[in-house]
Amino acid sequence: MDDAIKQKILHLYPAFGSMTAAALDRVLDEALVRTVPAGTVMFDESNPCQAFPMLIEGTISVSKVAANGRELQLYRVVPGESCLLTSSCLLGNVPYSARGTAESEVTVVALPPDLFNRLVAEYEPFRTYIFSLFAERISDLMQLVEAVAFHRLDQRLAALLLGKGRTIQTTHQQLAEELGSVREIVSRLLKSFAEQGLVALSRERIEVLNPQELRRIAGAT
Repeated sequence: MDDAIKQKILHLYPAFGSMTAAALDRVLDEALVRTVPAGTVMFDESNPCQAFPMLIEGTISVSKVAANGRELQLYRVVPGESCLLTSSCLLGNVPYSARGTAESEVTVVALPPDLFNRLVAEYEPFRTYIFSLFAERISDLMQLVEAVAFHRLDQRLAALLLGKGRTIQTTHQQLAEELGSVREIVSRLLKSFAEQGLVALSRERIEVLNPQELRRIAGAT
């Protein structure tokens, strides 16, 4: 594995920083580097887990897909993170229960299952990283459950827009998937927001005009 990849691993995954150079080389010699284009399904429901991916470029969306095709985004994986579901599948020896899709071109360093299990068992910093990942993701998923169960869709949409900045490059379909809704409903809400002067809509672009009012909507009870 080339030095550029090794330096990215050390920068993005500090758990490997206390490993000797020789030990890290042995780990990376067993790993595979994989680059895939946007839209690639990295894993799907009922698939066995083939490797533990350490993301170094791009983003992966992990979603639950209903029989009618509707999706609810559970979380997004960015460089320096890894996938909670992958960890749980490897540790529990069970298949995936959701779908992971590359949102952009993605590069991962994939650790084979045997190597992943050895690192968890023998290398304390890596084991701590995995369990910290569990804690963070479970907290995120609890917030998602709370939002879906107790908050109106307009509140959730307002909060989602506020979290993406003043100018948002996205589609109505992508927002619907993040919210676990359908495009038609999200489009109607966005049109209502636009009519109230809260946002300006154009093709695959949303500009937030009145964040104060969106915050009021997001926090309404």
